[in-house]
Amino acid sequence: MENINNMNNKTHKVTMTNRRMCLLTGVKDVLAFDIHEVLLETEQGMLTMKGDDLHVSRLSLDQGEVDVDGRIDSFVYSETSGYGQKGESLFARLFR
Repeated sequence: MENINNMNNKTHKVTMTNRRMCLLTGVKDVLAFDIHEVLLETEQGMLTMKGDDLHVSRLSLDQGEVDVDGRIDSFVYSETSGYGQKGESLFARLFR
């Protein structure tokens, strides 16, 4: 069985408390967010968080950290390909 720590040299960590607060590390970019969905590019691929009353309460891309508050219903990971070219602005990705 492959050790998942060897999949990528960078660390991505998710810490959730009572489905109301989520602390994430290893975040490269925040692509989009609203009260129902947060789309993040992480060291392990694209992460879509869905829920209700979601707020990005702290964002530090220099350190790769994001805090999200609200009712968290799901996490879905996918590959990073197809989500925009490196260096492309957030608005360009949102309004394709």
